[in-house]
Amino acid sequence: MATRTTVPLVGRDTELEQLCSWLGSGEGDERVPVVLLAGDAGVGKTRLLTEARDRLVGEGRRVVAGHCLDLGDSGLPYLPFTELLGRLATDLPDTVATIVGHHPALARLQPGRRTLAGDESVGAVDRSALFDGVHALLGAAAADQPLVVVVEDAHWADQSTRDLLTVLFTRDLGPDVSLVVSYRADDLHRRHPLRRQLAEWSRLSGVRRLGLAPLADDAVAALVGALVPGGLGAAETGDIVARAEGNAFFVEELASAAAEPGRWVPTDLADVLLVRLDRLDDDARQVVRAASVAGRTVSHALLAAASGLDDIALEVGLRSAVESHVLVPDGERYSFRHALLGEAVYDDLLPGERVRLHQAFAASLREGQAPGTAAELARHSRLAHDLDTALHASIRAGRDAMAVGGPDEAATHFEAALQLLGDPERGRALDVDRAGLVADLAEALTASGRSQRAAALLGEELDRLPPSAPDAWRARLMVLRAYLLLITETEDDPSELSTAAVALLPDDETPLRARVLATHARVLAAYRRHDEAQTVALEALALAERLGLTDTVSDLVVTLSQARHTGPRAGLREALVEAVATARAAGAAEAELRAQFLLGRSFEDHAEWEQAEETFRRGLQRGDELRLPWAPYAFEARWHLVFQYVVRGDWDAALEVAETPGRPPALQEGLLDLFRLHVEQARGGDVSDRLPALRRLWSTEGLFAVHSAPLEMVEARRRGDAAGTLAPYDDAVAVLTRLWGSTFPARVRLAATALGSLAEVLPSTPTAERPALLERVDRLLDDGREVAARFEERAGGWGPEGRAWSARLEAEVLRLRRLADQPVDHGRLVAAWREVEELFAAYGEAHELATVRVVLSGLLRAGGDVAAAREVAELAREEARALGAQPLLDALVATGARPARQPVASDALTPREAEILALVAEGRTNGEIGRQLVIATKTVSVHVSRILAKLGASSRTEAAALAHRRGLLG
Repeated sequence: MATRTTVPLVGRDTELEQLCSWLGSGEGDERVPVVLLAGDAGVGKTRLLTEARDRLVGEGRRVVAGHCLDLGDSGLPYLPFTELLGRLATDLPDTVATIVGHHPALARLQPGRRTLAGDESVGAVDRSALFDGVHALLGAAAADQPLVVVVEDAHWADQSTRDLLTVLFTRDLGPDVSLVVSYRADDLHRRHPLRRQLAEWSRLSGVRRLGLAPLADDAVAALVGALVPGGLGAAETGDIVARAEGNAFFVEELASAAAEPGRWVPTDLADVLLVRLDRLDDDARQVVRAASVAGRTVSHALLAAASGLDDIALEVGLRSAVESHVLVPDGERYSFRHALLGEAVYDDLLPGERVRLHQAFAASLREGQAPGTAAELARHSRLAHDLDTALHASIRAGRDAMAVGGPDEAATHFEAALQLLGDPERGRALDVDRAGLVADLAEALTASGRSQRAAALLGEELDRLPPSAPDAWRARLMVLRAYLLLITETEDDPSELSTAAVALLPDDETPLRARVLATHARVLAAYRRHDEAQTVALEALALAERLGLTDTVSDLVVTLSQARHTGPRAGLREALVEAVATARAAGAAEAELRAQFLLGRSFEDHAEWEQAEETFRRGLQRGDELRLPWAPYAFEARWHLVFQYVVRGDWDAALEVAETPGRPPALQEGLLDLFRLHVEQARGGDVSDRLPALRRLWSTEGLFAVHSAPLEMVEARRRGDAAGTLAPYDDAVAVLTRLWGSTFPARVRLAATALGSLAEVLPSTPTAERPALLERVDRLLDDGREVAARFEERAGGWGPEGRAWSARLEAEVLRLRRLADQPVDHGRLVAAWREVEELFAAYGEAHELATVRVVLSGLLRAGGDVAAAREVAELAREEARALGAQPLLDALVATGARPARQPVASDALTPREAEILALVAEGRTNGEIGRQLVIATKTVSVHVSRILAKLGASSRTEAAALAHRRGLLG
């Protein structure tokens, strides 16, 4: 942070007292572990932090700071923590050495390890190990003195830094560690990556937000008086008050310019910032301009090498810049007094001057005249138009980012390098392994949750490879694409690709051959070619063990678990539990997550929900610990955990897990939206306007078709559109047949859901339209029976979900025939629905069980068995109330089971629902409620639907009136 200043802090007494109190100053009990400090650029965040630091240090606390820098697309993962580690190493060398000894991954953040002269040969680090090391370091640093850690300018933070902050915010740091994170509020445009992260952080216990508003006019006038001891006239002071708009930094610059007799004060604030530059001599101006090219901060060594000044001129220029309050010294580095000043100086450079200075910085870094990182070299080289150097530096920067667990930043660097390599002349002139670069980019994209994009990238690259390309290049790209096709949607056969990749390689004992064989074995196992998979996996395992490839060995252990245990599920589960432990011990994150996910699926497929919940939650948590929440199998664990909560009827838990930390990629966000919309629709909401966007994703990921087609069927049923209930089935089957083949298991569920929706509208359908619809009924029944027969023949048979939906399909056909006045024995009809009730109860799908019971109660009542109908209806009503499923309650009324609108007891409102109800009563929109409570608007919509169902209200206005009458608003 800034050094001490003689200018008093003006207009911030309240904020200072609040901040210091939260950080443990004084005898109060308000201390909180995390403070988020927000304010516009120049409003005084750093000045407030400096004042707080001085007070806290005076009270015996240690305060250390790290800064995020605006490096554009040349981000360096965890940069502020490297700075923090360097500062603690200076203050507490023994403590840092001890912690690094216990947590070797932490050494990767040491400043010297991140320069171009650092060790480039080291492999990737386990992100969870690195995060554990940072957590341990902060605790150890506070052992003898309370510690306050400040991270400034988080609006420039890279994704990895944001991930690490999230981990620290959610862990117990102990009573003597506090974190302060500052950011520019005016920089957070709608799509800024920090915006959603702040919403997540704000919901965490122990996190407080402190916002700095612009200074009041009287405070601005007081600040002008403090800055200009001789005082300014009333008119001049008033002009500054009007122009500065409460921005403390602008006040300082305007007051400084106005204080000099005869000086004209420009109207453009950018010109105001440059007034200080005009006062400097030539050498000082050259120093400041060079520093602006480096960014907010620059080392003395790099500035000396790149500025073009000799030692004497540099020292004189630096002293002048420091004395003029343009630069601030901090150890061996210099920073601009305010980032806005550095930005204004940089923007004022002439284009040629800017390029020349970037060239000087790039040359200094490339030739080792000063320490720096590959990311810095890539940035300076690119802006200096030295694209060959930028290419090599970007590749190095990407590998450095992957080595410290920063896949998002790594992908950015690799993409920049690949773009530069797109120039044919450069590609021919430089010795670059293009296939290796593409593979690195694909792996980074996959780790950051963008598998679809990675697969497309590899497909394009394979198409453009010339026939003369080395077989090793082609094999590497083919097998990686085969893996990605296996975990994404495609009409291609991944096994053909992996087989071809194996054939391209000689029988040499190389790491590439081991990895290609391992992936081929995984593909074969996924396609249930278990004997072949075992043979290939054993060959690969022997080779990987001889070569010491621990990640590949762990991956093969998981594959062999799949391939060997195709009979009783106990053997598979034991093998997968062992594989999880083996992979974790080896630090093989992807293999660990995959084994955990497969274990969860084994429990889920047999409706063993408690074990599935525990297993998927472990996978989800492990993905979060590794800071790979969107990577393959980590996200799938989250998705399946939400799915099982939806199935079991614990919809609030489903919505909670669906609220992810950070901003998920669009595909993952859409997959979670499926469940939000299911809950909202089942509680009576109209989701029709959001379904077309999901339909556009059907071919991208088949799960969209499986789960959104039934939503379309329900909306068509509500409109009374008989043909519309069947159209989504046809469209979904057409897409899914291309992706999965014609006998995919979800076809039975889709057919049963379509026929169930048709049954609700058939009585009101014109007689002339019914024959064509009934012909379709028979075809859907045949479709479902074909799928059921196929799966009943497989080892293990048809699982509980499949058996329930298969029986439901048969029962829906009988109901439709009865509605069409075809001869159907009533006893047979009731028996069929009794069987469906029993199977759904065994499977545990709460909403469908309630739906089945609504139908069954109507059938029983129609057959004269009123007592049995009442019993079944009461079970359905109880389930519908627990779910907040008002449409089912209304359907029961339609069957004659109970008077209309029997509302759920109002005391069943959860605290969150009560909070939202109060805001609804104030007339707030869902968007306004979401912003106030820092939750997604979609989540608010789901809560409102449930509140309406619980209160028995048909509108927001009626809900507000009921809340007032019942005294629910406090």
